[in-house]
Amino acid sequence: MDIGIDLGTANVLVHVRGKGIVLREPSVVARDMNTGRVLAIGEEARQMLGKTPAHIQAIRPLRDGVIADFEVTEAMLAYFIKKVTKDRTWWSSFVKPKPHVVICVPAEITSVEERAVKDAAKLAGARSVEIVEEPMAAAIGAGLPIDGPSGSMVVDIGGGTTDVAVISLGGIVVSQSLRVAGNKMDDAIVRYIRRVYNLMIGERTAEEIKIKIGSAYKLEQELAMEIRGRDLINGLPKTVKITSEEVREALSEPVGAIVEAVKSVLEKTPPELASDIIDRGVILTGGGALLRGLDKLLSEITGVPAIVADDPLSCVALGTGMRVHV
Repeated sequence: MDIGIDLGTANVLVHVRGKGIVLREPSVVARDMNTGRVLAIGEEARQMLGKTPAHIQAIRPLRDGVIADFEVTEAMLAYFIKKVTKDRTWWSSFVKPKPHVVICVPAEITSVEERAVKDAAKLAGARSVEIVEEPMAAAIGAGLPIDGPSGSMVVDIGGGTTDVAVISLGGIVVSQSLRVAGNKMDDAIVRYIRRVYNLMIGERTAEEIKIKIGSAYKLEQELAMEIRGRDLINGLPKTVKITSEEVREALSEPVGAIVEAVKSVLEKTPPELASDIIDRGVILTGGGALLRGLDKLLSEITGVPAIVADDPLSCVALGTGMRVHV
């Protein structure tokens, strides 16, 4: 069995050869700090974020696209690999063939970080491990013609990293990996609400705000929503109403960093490939691509059309799965 894994800071997607994407769960692990025992993984663990007693910790073992806690990442990978390989034929219980695994990583990952990913996957039960760069996987998953002599540009905005790359003849010509993405957007919203309203909100609330009313460009009809948190002055629960204009202001710093990375890569792109990109446009993938108006903002600032991929959340996993066949 061959497996492709999009090992993301926010979510893990698993593609199985011949079946497509069979698993899509948050990369969160809950464990008992007294015993070290893992209590929950994936969606069940995500539900515990910000709600656990002192002896239980719900954590994201990956930070900024790389492994922050090796043992927990290994346990998480082992759980997901076991989950997708359990429905095998009856004879597999005797011979137990281990799967070949393809895992995607940020474009500018260090050799030490890459080795940690490989080691974690092998200890989790992989027979062999192949590494593929995220922007390459995203481009393949988005259906871009990466093997030809024409240039394609992809901006993959995940949970921990944003990868910007120009691809031609099956390789990355120019790239930049930025440790600013979805999680940094959530952090920016938390800081803004704390500064403006003296209100402390959690990570899950910040993500909900980003999804429901977040935007990078002025909306035709601005949105609003009520949020609940803890008043930092009196310590009591409090409800406030915030608008999409406020959230846009909160997101201006991380969004600005992503725009600057795109401009930087465009400036370094060879002229012949730049003309191809102007014709074809910049393709946006990853969960961050769903931020309202981000495509419009990039188009306006760079002068190059920006297009959100058909299924931005699945592009990297689909591309990783396709690399399994190579």
